Amino acid sequence: MSLKITIDPAAATAPYEQLRGQIAEEARAGRLPVNYKLPTVRGLAQELGLAANTVAKAYRALEADGVIETRGRHGTYIAAGDARAREVAAVATAYVERTRRLGLDRDATRAAVDEALRAAYGDRS
Repeated sequence: MSLKITIDPAAATAPYEQLRGQIAEEARAGRLPVNYKLPTVRGLAQELGLAANTVAKAYRALEADGVIETRGRHGTYIAAGDARAREVAAVATAYVERTRRLGLDRDATRAAVDEALRAAYGDRS
């Protein structure tokens, strides 16, 4: 299995975004399995004819999205799990912690969420 990335220098999309998008799509589709080791920043930059900072920027964005994880000197790997689900869980946890600090109980916390859902999606009850 190998990483197949194509950067179009004439594209309107920045090279780092092309790289980020292609790696994210390959990971989501399962063509890059969990724990697949990605090339080093310098190695991939050289291979693609990009600046190392461009690849580093793409890797940072992918890590922030939970698509990849850096394991120090051991390298960078495709991360396990659904990044979107992890982000939603983190946001929900932060929300609950904040409402508890504000003194809201479960019912008040749920009511606030229900109100926010109605405002965002319209009343569908």
